[in-house]
Amino acid sequence: MLTTRFVTGAPNWIDVGTSDIDGAISFYGGLFGWQFQSAGPDAGGYGFFQLAGKTAAGGMQTTPEQGPPSWTVYFQTPDAEATAKAAEQARGSVLMQPMDVMGQGHMAILADRAGAHFGLWQPGQTKGIEVAGDPGSLCWVELYTPDIASAAAFYDSVFGWGTSAAPFPGGTYTCVNPAGAEEEDMFGGFVPLADDPAEADSGAYWLPYFEVEDTDAAVAKAQESGGAVLVPATDMEGVGRMARLADPYGARFAVIKSASQQG
Repeated sequence: MLTTRFVTGAPNWIDVGTSDIDGAISFYGGLFGWQFQSAGPDAGGYGFFQLAGKTAAGGMQTTPEQGPPSWTVYFQTPDAEATAKAAEQARGSVLMQPMDVMGQGHMAILADRAGAHFGLWQPGQTKGIEVAGDPGSLCWVELYTPDIASAAAFYDSVFGWGTSAAPFPGGTYTCVNPAGAEEEDMFGGFVPLADDPAEADSGAYWLPYFEVEDTDAAVAKAQESGGAVLVPATDMEGVGRMARLADPYGARFAVIKSASQQG
């Protein structure tokens, strides 16, 4: 599962772009116990969601021209320029060219062959999120894509990711791990977009999972706060109890009480 022992190609940052940052602060504060801290007057309204004093995610208000509210997963790179070029050579696209972020690091926003958006974060003073895998923090990421083989080839070209197959009800699940790492270091997976018919029209996308103490309680709290349930709470043997949700503004995410955290 995901940790803050970041290596090249692993998720090291996540943020939400929303049409109502104050509403998002209230929603995620109630759901995960996050508190919002502004990044300062020069950050364009960007800020950090903190969990017990540690940065769990970022967030900012966005306009309709910037796309619908959504979560963006960022992957670590030692050279954002080179990785962006590799993505283009692998038939992806660069939506936002690599740029310095006030000396904290370099970022870029890309899209894979199927159009799924993701980010790059080249660490500077800010290495990445400060908590992962604990309740209220990022623990897994999942790509919903129309072509798993094509996605695997793309991300292998860009990050050198390895993949492995895990037994799954009705078939197998494609797990992802960083280049040169063991399968135990896997941080995410690929899912056929056809398995998500309710979201198929929106195209390929990355879905972040946040660890919770109680999946059913989290689902109830999300609904009470104006969120939507996309997939009800479901048990997966050996994995945990999970649910897919959307916040009141439409940004999709999942919650899970991992089997490793149960008992």
